[in-house]
Amino acid sequence: MAIKVSLRLRLTFWYSTIVVLSLTAFGVYTYISVSNKLHSNLDASLVNVALTLDYIIKQNTIESLKPSKSLWRTKRIDGEPDKFALFREDERRRFVGPLRPVKKANVKEAEKDIVWSAIFEHILLDPKNYYIQIADTNNQIVWRSRNLKSDSLPVLMVESQGTDSTTSNKNDTAKKLAYYLPSGVDSVFTSINVDKQEVRLLIKKTENAVVSIGYTAEVIENQLKDTFLSLILAFPLILIASISGGMFLSKFSLRLVDEITQSAHEITAKHLSKRLPETHIDDEIGRLTRTLNEMIERLENSFAQIKRFTSDASHELRTPLTILRGELEVALHSTKTEEQYEEIIISALEEVERLSNVVETLLELSRAETGQVKMNFELQDLAKLINDISEDAETLSENRNINVFKNIEQNVLCKFDSARIHQAVLNIVDNAVKYTPSGGSITIELKQSKDYYEIIVSDTGMGMDEEDLNHIFDRFYRVDKARSSDIQGIGLGLSIVNWIIEAHRGKILVNSKLNEGTAFTLLIPKNL
Repeated sequence: MAIKVSLRLRLTFWYSTIVVLSLTAFGVYTYISVSNKLHSNLDASLVNVALTLDYIIKQNTIESLKPSKSLWRTKRIDGEPDKFALFREDERRRFVGPLRPVKKANVKEAEKDIVWSAIFEHILLDPKNYYIQIADTNNQIVWRSRNLKSDSLPVLMVESQGTDSTTSNKNDTAKKLAYYLPSGVDSVFTSINVDKQEVRLLIKKTENAVVSIGYTAEVIENQLKDTFLSLILAFPLILIASISGGMFLSKFSLRLVDEITQSAHEITAKHLSKRLPETHIDDEIGRLTRTLNEMIERLENSFAQIKRFTSDASHELRTPLTILRGELEVALHSTKTEEQYEEIIISALEEVERLSNVVETLLELSRAETGQVKMNFELQDLAKLINDISEDAETLSENRNINVFKNIEQNVLCKFDSARIHQAVLNIVDNAVKYTPSGGSITIELKQSKDYYEIIVSDTGMGMDEEDLNHIFDRFYRVDKARSSDIQGIGLGLSIVNWIIEAHRGKILVNSKLNEGTAFTLLIPKNL
């Protein structure tokens, strides 16, 4: 048994599923992006601090080579410039306290020392979350930031010597773990624990020193936790709002579907004139409603055509049956001469033939609609066929004093079913002869256009109004003037013509004016 689930519930379910997946993907992407960005910014910050320290060391070396003396311009005992004098001065301050400034050579030197002091104080003396350690090129520790203990930063960078090993640092009592880098690599990023905190560490070797810069990862972890908590808190709120909005939108959007369903229940065979409620919005529901209304209109026309067909068929069949029955009753209940009986039998035979023609024509149309009649398309001369039909038209119109004119293009080769096209054109010619008064004319033409072969049959007969033109291909349909006249016919000829031309993938154009005449144009495609 099929589970009954409303479209509204299914739309809400799928909408909610998409929202959940989208929010999850967005949350994961946001978290990863923020994490990558924070770590990338931290690494960039570590690199900038390392480059700044290296620049300070380099500038201090240059200043040490100048003859004038400033606060930090000192030399080692061996007379070589001391590039780490700035950091040794800071170490002295830690243990001795503020030092008396050395006499400045001039104002310009003093101002320069003030600038270097500001840089030094900002980066080195107030490191905040930075852990800084500076060693010389022999891996001897020269300076470390105040937030580092004597053995807090056990990582040094040394030149590559093949594989990892453990070395001893004679500058401190603790042993240090040395990182050996491949040739051509001058820096490495790693993570260590300092004071029970995870620290992101950059070790960078320059021409002047080995700089180790660490930054606590706690700040980044806190920011990531805040981001994660924000996403977790926002997720259910957005989900609830989305589901509620989805249910409301589905209910509002499908409201018209409920109205269409209710209206559709009221449309029956007896009430085909009713239509579904339409909206002026060109959306899926609006297009569906208009399509259904067009289908209902076609059904209404089909039902009306069936009713009209039934009425016309009854009329066409009742008349010969009534005549046949009356003649047989006369022959049965009265005494007639042999000649009279012969006349009655001949009249009855005519009515039987008429009934037989109606039944055979209906049977042929029925078989054609079900695809049981096959066309025999062959490459033939269409002009020869139209010439033959023109001769038949002259024979048919001879007794009615109707002139037949021809304008036929010769040697027109195309693929068509000769018997069926002959039947179709002759039916139109026969109607032209029937509905054209004495002294009128009929014109038969054959010409070519870009895509079609055109067979045109025009007359100067009674013509038709626009209402009749809409029904002339319906079965048993005959214009009122034809019904009231003595013109013979059963109203199936044009239905057969329409079927034959459609089987040739062609078209029929009709141009008619009341009391002026009618022109039928049969279009047969060239690429059949």
